[in-house]
Amino acid sequence: MFHNDVIAAGSGSVLFCHERAFAAQDTLLDALRESVGSRFVAVVVRDEEIGLDRAVSTYLFNSQLLERDDGSMLLVIPAECLEDNTVSAYLKRLTAGDGPIRALHAFDLRQSMRNGGGPACLRLRVWLDASERESVHANVWLTEALHRELVEWVERYYRDRVDPADLGDPDLLDESRRALEELTRILRLGSVYPFQHC
Repeated sequence: MFHNDVIAAGSGSVLFCHERAFAAQDTLLDALRESVGSRFVAVVVRDEEIGLDRAVSTYLFNSQLLERDDGSMLLVIPAECLEDNTVSAYLKRLTAGDGPIRALHAFDLRQSMRNGGGPACLRLRVWLDASERESVHANVWLTEALHRELVEWVERYYRDRVDPADLGDPDLLDESRRALEELTRILRLGSVYPFQHC
């Protein structure tokens, strides 16, 4: 059993999924068409095009759909998709067709994927109007200045490796707390960690 982001991705009125993604899939797609309306488009990858095992192992659906200015969709995919001949050929046909997905952008996300991440982790989008955005007092909107400050923070605090012996070193705990204290200050989050309340 696996969670849905391994086998389907959607954005707005477009659903990109494997034909074996859902139980009673035809019924589900009919319900979505009725609910969303005529704009709803299901891009369903057939088992004979890409088998379920191949779709999962290449992380094809651990991707993100983004709407472009012209209304078409960009599919952000892990690099593994282009390294597999079957999946790569399918994606070329997909983007050359007249469906909603017209462009690809691949990233090498192996480190993130090995740690449970990937493009699917970026799917959550919360739309805020101007007043809602202004009501967020934390410094969490990515700007050039915040990006620079976060890069400096990473360069100052982020270790490129932790050896087993380091885990018994009290200095690692102090270093981690200093890093988190600085990060919460940069983001103006207040005291969110228990050690900040001592």
